Amino acid sequence: MAILHADLDAFYASVEQRDDPALRGRPVLVGGGVVLAASYEAKAFGVRTPMGINQARALCPRAVVVPPRMRAYTVASKAVFEIFRDTTPLVEGISIDEAFLDVGGLLRVSGTPREIATRLRAEVRAQVGLPITVGIAGTKFLAKVASAVGKPDGLLEVPAGGELAFLHPLPVERLWGVGPVTSAKLRDRRVNTVGDVARIGEAALVSMLGPGYGRHLYALAHNRDPRRVRVGHRRGSIGAQSALGRRPRPFAEVEATLDALVDRVTRRMRGAQRAGRTVTLRLRFDDFGRATRSRSLLKATMQTRLIQATARDLLTEARELIAARGLTLVGVAVSNLDGDGHVQPSLFDDADDDRLDIAMDAVRDRFGSTSLTRAATIGRELGPSVPILPD
Repeated sequence: MAILHADLDAFYASVEQRDDPALRGRPVLVGGGVVLAASYEAKAFGVRTPMGINQARALCPRAVVVPPRMRAYTVASKAVFEIFRDTTPLVEGISIDEAFLDVGGLLRVSGTPREIATRLRAEVRAQVGLPITVGIAGTKFLAKVASAVGKPDGLLEVPAGGELAFLHPLPVERLWGVGPVTSAKLRDRRVNTVGDVARIGEAALVSMLGPGYGRHLYALAHNRDPRRVRVGHRRGSIGAQSALGRRPRPFAEVEATLDALVDRVTRRMRGAQRAGRTVTLRLRFDDFGRATRSRSLLKATMQTRLIQATARDLLTEARELIAARGLTLVGVAVSNLDGDGHVQPSLFDDADDDRLDIAMDAVRDRFGSTSLTRAATIGRELGPSVPILPD
């Protein structure tokens, strides 16, 4: 099996540099209150996403800040995915700027995986004008690691038989799922590289991290990843989030932001004809900690009022935690999505809510997403809706 992981470099910022020659070679930040994307010239100064713009400017005073243009990013993504699908029919989109491609059966038709990747990179540059990095390996996990190591604008192939020699010297953070908390636990025990994870043994990892996570990391450290490239796979959840900054905010303002996020999520659900049953609230605190709260409904819905009420209940339950720790980000997601949007009606359903949702969607589709808004959110900037892959 030969898998490519193709990942556009600093996608939003690269589109801005492509479309404005004056930005090329300069540190570019895309965003408003927070950094949505940073060019590699800005990343060299330590700028990361989703860092606050003021903090990013302090690190990189010469940075040029540009507002996001989501429509331009969507158009560019569609053009790149057309090249992916011209390369192979086996394409699994991960986000609007990255995908896995299975090219294992194309040797006689298209050449070696490296030759295919070289052509793909050239076509994306020539036709869309964007840099892209491609990692090549026998598993999805290792192909993604290879593309991360190969950035920016690179091509890195992990040869068959050389997988562990490539993987084991890398820092432990390269393992899929190792974030700051897990990294700190591992490094406190002098587990600094992927090779250290492989050598420490599965039992020790399970004792340290729990059975599921410990076995997962042990398997990845030995490049055990049986997943195949999946075509036509539908997303398991639909969500949205908003960074709030670090200043204290009244609880009513957080509620209003959550309501606006629910509006955004349920509109996407109706557009994709996906009803969902589980509502999850995501919180990030001033101490950089995170928390989630979930609740499942009796039946799947895409109705704004029902999902909003559930999300608000979860937020109210977390009110004391928010007051104690401060809140810097709030998000909401709906999961346990059905396949076709068919919702079994109840004798007690309020059909007026469905008609209201449909009417509001029609107005926003025709006149723009800001043509109708909640009174509580007037004068508050939610931030642009991030483009997502078609469901």
